Amino acid sequence: MAGFFRRTQLSDRQEAAVQKTLQHLRAQRRSRFRLLACIDGSDEAFVTVRFAARFACTNDCDVIVLFVRPIDQGLHSGGLQVKLARQNMIDAGFELPGVSHLKQALAILKEEGIDAAHWPKETEYQDAWGDPAGDTKVEYRSPEGRSVVLKLKTAPDVANGILDQYELGPYNLMILGEPSRWRGEVASFFDSGVVQTVATMAPCSVLVARQSLDRRGFFICTDGTSRSMQAVRRAAVLAFMTKEPITLFSVATTPQGRPAAEEAVANAKALLKAMKIPVAETKTAVGRPAEEIVERGSLYRVVVVTDEGRSRLQRLLRGSTATEVVRLARTSVLDVR
Repeated sequence: MAGFFRRTQLSDRQEAAVQKTLQHLRAQRRSRFRLLACIDGSDEAFVTVRFAARFACTNDCDVIVLFVRPIDQGLHSGGLQVKLARQNMIDAGFELPGVSHLKQALAILKEEGIDAAHWPKETEYQDAWGDPAGDTKVEYRSPEGRSVVLKLKTAPDVANGILDQYELGPYNLMILGEPSRWRGEVASFFDSGVVQTVATMAPCSVLVARQSLDRRGFFICTDGTSRSMQAVRRAAVLAFMTKEPITLFSVATTPQGRPAAEEAVANAKALLKAMKIPVAETKTAVGRPAEEIVERGSLYRVVVVTDEGRSRLQRLLRGSTATEVVRLARTSVLDVR
């Protein structure tokens, strides 16, 4: 019995030590700007890596590139070979599904000015879902303390794998590729694609990245609310750090509401002036907010909208301008939370 209590006490102390370490790690990460770029192997999806590189413009920014693969993918027959290969994932001759895509992401980061391949690196791997490959990550750390992480994650489905990765973060921004499909609010209760699911459920801001890097400027939308003004502040800091010109925009649903829209952009401009962030121009319009934002923001690199914080049921009943813009936009959309 005494032995049992000693083992229990030891287990409790070990658990406490683990939790203390995790809390310390999370505290360190909260002091940094962490971007999660999700890739799926398609050529179009690598735009997420380019956006991450351009947003991570200082040494206090970390880039994590994530590839989620479904469980097994027929690897059980070569389980031993897989386990050996994952210990040196990037250099291994055996190509796990996703590894070649992560190597390509590393090359793209180099093209964008982040040459992490020659930094000191550490590899970690963990069993997951009984899959031979499990979860593997390679972390490169620069002399200045910047991290680039390549993460191969195993999960029952891609969307849940991405959302689970947030819990290991935290992250300031998730970057996803353009959705291949986007269902209406009713249909999405029963079936929605990866991007729609993650964009709906993510606890942090989400950038849905389209092929818009050849354009310039942040088209930041505001409705004058406190929540919107917070989004303006955060998006403007990102635009300023990446040297992108800022356009402030507000929509009135009726002509009588235009003065309120003009006041909203004026207040947002005053806020940014106090922060010493210049504004290139301000614009207002009258019409349906989502339609006006999509149409007028299409020539900019990024359209910025404020997430309303509504549940799926609330969006079904009341709609969501942010969600509609993400779905309909012809350029990249940053949904700020």
